[in-house]
Amino acid sequence: MPPSNTEVVVSVRGLTKVFKDFWNRPKARAVDNVDFDVKRGEVFGLLGPNGSGKSTTVKLLLGLLNPTKGHIEVFGHSPRHVPTKARIGYLPEESYLYRYLNSRETLDFFGNLFQLDKRDRDNRAEQLLEMVGLSQTRMRAVGEFSKGMQRRIGLAQALINDPDLVILDEPTAGLDPIGCREIKDLILALARRGKTVILSSHLLSDVEDVCDRVVIYYGGRVQALGTLKELLATPDTLRITTPVLARETMARVLAVIREDVAADKVRVDNPTQNLESYFLDVVAKAKLAAAETSGAQSGARVAAYLRGDAEAKPTTEKVLERLTSAPVAPATGLPEEAAKPAVDEKKLAAMTKAPEPTPAPSPIVTAEAKPEDLSKADEKLAALLGKKK
Repeated sequence: MPPSNTEVVVSVRGLTKVFKDFWNRPKARAVDNVDFDVKRGEVFGLLGPNGSGKSTTVKLLLGLLNPTKGHIEVFGHSPRHVPTKARIGYLPEESYLYRYLNSRETLDFFGNLFQLDKRDRDNRAEQLLEMVGLSQTRMRAVGEFSKGMQRRIGLAQALINDPDLVILDEPTAGLDPIGCREIKDLILALARRGKTVILSSHLLSDVEDVCDRVVIYYGGRVQALGTLKELLATPDTLRITTPVLARETMARVLAVIREDVAADKVRVDNPTQNLESYFLDVVAKAKLAAAETSGAQSGARVAAYLRGDAEAKPTTEKVLERLTSAPVAPATGLPEEAAKPAVDEKKLAAMTKAPEPTPAPSPIVTAEAKPEDLSKADEKLAALLGKKK
């Protein structure tokens, strides 16, 4: 379905959260009278310095905290509505994972929490591991992963239920530039499918690449809210981009411009690409040169079920079908009966015949032991008693 600009997924009105101490005295006003809406198919950015209230807002949206004042609706229900929670995928700032489970077991565990059947769990796990570049390390324990690899598996678990609302808290923290680019491509793919993404990040370049609208917090209050085009446009400046011009043409253009603008306000330079684009280009060339790496690999593409495609049939089922299907006799030109392999009926009957019971072994009969001659012993005993006397 195409994104709708009218359907409101998240509605926040007068949201306030005050943390109190043991004596119920106000300790910190983390969120102060915040209002905003997030629409379906929108990528919405939560920005602000440390301690400005971003993480508190995310926890309020998830129903992990109760607001002190105000109203929150997610899909028209309270954040504590259990069926609504099943439509949300959440990647926390720190990946809280069971360190002794491997990647496949981790995704199977979270899939079980959403009551997905085994076929869906296996199919989605394979697609997600391929997407986040961890298909080669699926048997390694998560506790052995680097921070960037833990973020990758954390992102996979946040998408195992194919959520309609995805909340990402610092999703690119610890990731290499390739991983950052893939996360941004994934966010854009989710938005194209009509899913809603709320992104909280300190990396403003990432937010600028993917977000439609942003809200900027400071001191728990909204300081700015709007589209990036509205917030970043500088209406008093104009930029003209052209191919390289001849020296004479450039001189004529500058002469015309300087008739209306002071010379010190006109700047001519060559446009440059950003460092991320240059880095990705260098890595792509290294891959073409067949360079190898033992770390996380770049994912191939967004998982099929997240793109809305028909889910691919699991490979294991294809193997089982091949093994259980009836073998086709090769075309040899012989009659059907002749093409069948000859079977030794006698040998087959001998193999299938129940083994005869083994007779119980007969007891071993031994000759009775002869009683010992005790006369000599009696004589020795009598001799000893006689000496005593």
